[in-house]
Order: sequence, then structure tokens, then C-alpha cells
Amino acid sequence: MSIEGPAHSAVVARLEHPEVNLAAWGGIVYPLSLIIESPIVMLLSASTALCKDWHAYVRLRRITVISGLALSLTHALVAFTPLYDLLARRIIGAPEAIIEPGRIGLMIMVPWSAAIAYRRFQQGAMIRFGHTRAVGTGTVIRMTANGAVLLAGYLARRVPGIVVASTAVAAGVTAEALYAGLRVRSVVRDQIRWAPRQIPPFTLGRFLPFYIPLALTSLISFFVSPIGSAAMSRMPLALSSLAAWPVISGLIFMLRSPGLAYSEVTVALLDEPRSFRRLQRFGWILGAGAFLVAIAVTVTPLSALWLGTVMGLPTDLRALGAQSLWLALPLPPLALLQSWYQGIIVNSTRTRGVTESVVLYMAVTSAIMVAGVVLQRFSGLHVTVLAFLLATVCQVLWLWYRSRRAVRALALRDSIEEDRSLEIAMVG
Repeated sequence: MSIEGPAHSAVVARLEHPEVNLAAWGGIVYPLSLIIESPIVMLLSASTALCKDWHAYVRLRRITVISGLALSLTHALVAFTPLYDLLARRIIGAPEAIIEPGRIGLMIMVPWSAAIAYRRFQQGAMIRFGHTRAVGTGTVIRMTANGAVLLAGYLARRVPGIVVASTAVAAGVTAEALYAGLRVRSVVRDQIRWAPRQIPPFTLGRFLPFYIPLALTSLISFFVSPIGSAAMSRMPLALSSLAAWPVISGLIFMLRSPGLAYSEVTVALLDEPRSFRRLQRFGWILGAGAFLVAIAVTVTPLSALWLGTVMGLPTDLRALGAQSLWLALPLPPLALLQSWYQGIIVNSTRTRGVTESVVLYMAVTSAIMVAGVVLQRFSGLHVTVLAFLLATVCQVLWLWYRSRRAVRALALRDSIEEDRSLEIAMVG
């Protein structure tokens, strides 16, 4: 899925008015779409953790459908009413050149929230019952639909880049949601309906204290994106920074993606006997590998090859982006640590610590962004990447602090199980 962003940027960069359309996508359409969908982003973790029986599945499915439709309606209100001008012009303060392209892109993206909610819920249920390969297949279907639209737009040439990118994303998430709905049927029929009912049973009273902190987490986290757009719009090299940002953030997301996927793995597998040390060991290996890949991309000609040949960025944007990658070097291993500690907290069902970490993340990011706007000495892109780095460090440290009790409990559980296994082996 991390290939999606770079693919859009690579195509848009090769169509007419690339700087304007890249800036409209990365500075308005994508950040606002993320903010609107943010309350349902953590449905993947919630479904993975809670969909243990038929009763819980049905209840959570109802919540998912209502929430997804409500958020898509909210998206439509923003895109088709004067709310858009308030957000894009007054709050984000986007350059005038990208206002109307951004409006068109946001209109096309209306199905986004409902499709994301439905497919993340169904994917969580499939992960819970061991069907992770189906999630990968859904991603392939999403990218196929995405790529077909991007290719058609590239070949047509006359379609604005913002229309191509927005249509590709909307088509991709809709196709993936439809597949998830079809694929989960056999899981429901053969496994979920027959799973033993959990005790205590799933209720709204149990769900809300669990999920509200997670929903606030994604909401606060995604607010950082429009804050970044607003800050970059007010710092030196505003249009260049906004245009380069989707390309650089897409590459950073690709490098972080192994770590980001580890949260759901942790939530799903920590319940297995003697899993804590094994998951921890694998996580360290994965984090080290991600860091080595990030170093290879940043310090070798691979960065110039990616930004220039693959992504097609103009020379000035290429140089700006290459400089910012040095600031992003620690982000891939930090993503692994963030997912590890967050997965432990979610597995424990005491999710308040996750929300606290994101509040800290937003506070640090906002403070650095404000400093960049006040000082007016550094490009918006450099300040934004630095803000994300320092905020992520603070977030990971807080997650580590808040997960200590759960870590001790898991380590003790595994130790007891290992001692018991050893006793059985000696007796045998």
C-alpha cells in the first residue's frame, strides 16, 4: 500500500502543471480527507482485538456502517459547501493557485471514508481468524484499480493531475472494500459464527471506553497533516515545499511501512503462548533492516534515481527533497518501536496511553512548526520533516513508558509458561 502515494506523485509530476497539482493533492485534498476519515482509522486494530465471536462481529459491523456513512456525508459537506473555502483559504492558508484544483479533488474523494471504514473492519476480522493473506490480496486489488486509473490518466495527458490522483485513490479503496466484503463471507460462515462467545460479551459500554481513545488518537494524529500544510504555506519556499511534500512523505511512508504493519501483528499474536520474546526479537531484526534500507536510499545515488528518474520531480524540487531525507533517517526504526509499544497497549485494552502519546506528538510538531513560521529562516519542507522526527521520538518514549506494566505482565506470563514446559519435559 505504501507504493500508492509515490505512484500518484510520479504520474502527476509528468502531467500538466505538476507543481500546482502536486501541491493541491499534498496540501489540501489528502490532509483534509485524512482528517475526515480519522475517527474510523483504528477500526483495523479494534476489529482485530474485539471480533472474537459472531455477536461482537455483528455489533461492530453495525457501528462501522453507521460511522462510515456519517463521515462520507461530512466529507461531501466540506467539498460541496462554503466550508471548503473556510478550511482551504482561511485555516490552511493555501496558495490561491491550488484552491480550485483542491476543491475538485476533494469532491472526487467523497466515497473514501465509507470505503476505508468497511474494509478496515473486515480486514481486522480476517486477521483475528488467521487470514492475513486475504489482506495482502485486497491490497493487490486496490493497487490494480489504482494503477489502471493512473495509467489511463497518464496516457490521456489532458486530464488534470489532481483529477487523476483523486479518482485513482477513490477507485482503489472502493475496489478493496468490495473485495473485503466478499472475502470475509467464508470466514464468517466457517469460523466467526462458530467461535465461542467471549466473556464478558461485547457491548457498547465496553467498546466505547476501548475505542474512543483510539479514535481520538487517529483524529489528533491526522490533524498534524493540515497543520503541516498550513505551516508550509507560511514559510519560505511555500509552493515548492507543498509540491515536494507528497513525494517525500510517500517515500518516507514506504520506508516506514514494515514497522507500521507490526501494530496489528502484535495485537493479534500477543495472545499466543510464549509469543512476547519472539515478537520482540523479530521486531528488532525488522527495525534494523528498515534502518539499513533507509541509509542505503539516503546516502547513495538511489535517492537521486528515485526522486528524478522514477518520480520525475523538477531539479529544484529534487534537491529540496534529497536534503530533507537526511532528517528522516531515524523514522523507519522508530515506526517499528511505535507499533510494538502501541500494539502491546491495545492488546491490554487500556488504550488511554496511545491517545496521550499522540497528544504529545501533536504538541511537539505544532511547537516546531510555529517556530519555523516565526523564524522564517528554513524551508517549510525541512521544518516539517524535522518536526515529525522529533515528535515521533517523544511519542515512542511515552508509549514505552505507558506500556511498561503490560510488558512486565507479558514477560512474566511467558516465563511461567516456559518453566511449566520445562517441568513437563523433565518429567517426560
